[in-house]
Amino acid sequence: MAHGYKELAAVLRDGIQGGQYLPGMTLPKQADLADEYGVNIKTVRNAVALLESEGLVTPVRRRGTVVRSRPPMRRLGSERYAKSNWKFGDRVAFVADREASGQTWKPTDQTQTVERTTAPARVAEALGIEPGDDVYVRARTVRQDGEPTHTLTSYYRVEDVQGTPLVDPTPGPAGPGGGFAVLTLQGLEPDHVTETLTARMPTPDEAQALDLPAGEPVMILHRVTRTKEGRVVEYAEGVHAASRFAWTYSFDMPD
Repeated sequence: MAHGYKELAAVLRDGIQGGQYLPGMTLPKQADLADEYGVNIKTVRNAVALLESEGLVTPVRRRGTVVRSRPPMRRLGSERYAKSNWKFGDRVAFVADREASGQTWKPTDQTQTVERTTAPARVAEALGIEPGDDVYVRARTVRQDGEPTHTLTSYYRVEDVQGTPLVDPTPGPAGPGGGFAVLTLQGLEPDHVTETLTARMPTPDEAQALDLPAGEPVMILHRVTRTKEGRVVEYAEGVHAASRFAWTYSFDMPD
């Protein structure tokens, strides 16, 4: 018998993590849970609210409390940027992730907006330009089966990308090989990527854009892409629904 809402939440959490309640299943009605565990309805509501805040369940109209599915997409780390994918093939990074995870994709899974605007201070510092200089901003949203998985916003020097497919807002990657291939054709072949990952709770706008339930954190990606000569050709910021991704990195150990 569970006496308090935290104890009941622990029992239900164990049931979810142990497979008693599978993804997509509806938890028993609150009145039935109250009877089963000898608690009042308020205790059940508080327990369910706690699980919702943890991102384990979500209320669905006319269905009840549904266990969330958490299918991690493998994020390939360094391998997702392999030149064989984009320089000699047609597999941009999100496609490489999907294929490695055995998941399907189509070009319209990525939509974007493109604008020319003044560089915020953090962007100017990353690109090595003056604050207030113009940059091109390519902001895209990536979906899987209609559900948004992440956003990625890239910033470029105007002279690097003006007149190229990177400033075309047509849905999908920026042509065969995506943005890295476009930069290569400009004589700015990407050769080195630095990624920094952090985690936090989403802003209201991010929660809305990614259709996140209460309690779902986001993984924030900061990416700096350089040529072999060290010139920064792209600075990007990504916001990822934490439950949709698992990052995997393989690399040679430095001397």
